[in-house]
Amino acid sequence: MIRVAATADVHLGRDSAGCLRPHLEDIDRHADVLLIAGDLTTCGHPDEARVLAAELADLPVPAVAVLGNHDHHAGAENELRAIVEDAGVLVLEGESAVIDVGGSRLGIAGAKGFGGGFAGACAADFGEAEMKRFVRHTKEAAASLGDALGALEADARVALLHYSPVEATLRGERPEIFPFLGSYLLAEAIDHAGADLVLHGHAHAGAQHGITPGGVPVRNVAQSVIGRAYKVFALHAGELDGDRPADRAGEAEAARAD
Repeated sequence: MIRVAATADVHLGRDSAGCLRPHLEDIDRHADVLLIAGDLTTCGHPDEARVLAAELADLPVPAVAVLGNHDHHAGAENELRAIVEDAGVLVLEGESAVIDVGGSRLGIAGAKGFGGGFAGACAADFGEAEMKRFVRHTKEAAASLGDALGALEADARVALLHYSPVEATLRGERPEIFPFLGSYLLAEAIDHAGADLVLHGHAHAGAQHGITPGGVPVRNVAQSVIGRAYKVFALHAGELDGDRPADRAGEAEAARAD
């Protein structure tokens, strides 16, 4: 069994020192790896990244992250990534990594993703150049995610995103903004390449549970949604075995996944 702790939308700022680290000190008691599904910072400033790096340095488990829209706001995403990676956190964008967990291989494919909407209410790359660029970015993000997943050779594969691939985990948000929260193209890429679990954030008022058309479980792990510092998911023989909520102190308690 591989235990995956996941969170998103931590939004650390310059005054956030000490807000996250106390909840991660004993994370190795409950999880084998920590995955962060974007919005690591408030506005993507390097100073905020340094606060985050201090919170995540020398964790007792490997940590992997993707960036979110907030992390791009200041236009310093490359510097932010370098700062976070200097603290030992692997940041993925259209890339993959394999982590050894007690002899089992956990494969992680990460990408920020982007918006665009879902069947019946989605943007098309037609008309103005601005609209074409919007949709093209989503297509490129989905393609890079699919390539990263397809390249993985692992016992279990997780797709780590910021934007959602399905509508179900957006329910609770206003439907009018769904096109800015995710895209069906991400789900198509996941189903084509295959995965055992999808994790994302971004939808602060969304729902926890969803599933791709191809049957891959999707979980929204934004902190405002899970209501705790992180949530633990158990992957057993390449399948989601259960969702294990961890409270703010990091104590896990078993709960069945639907």
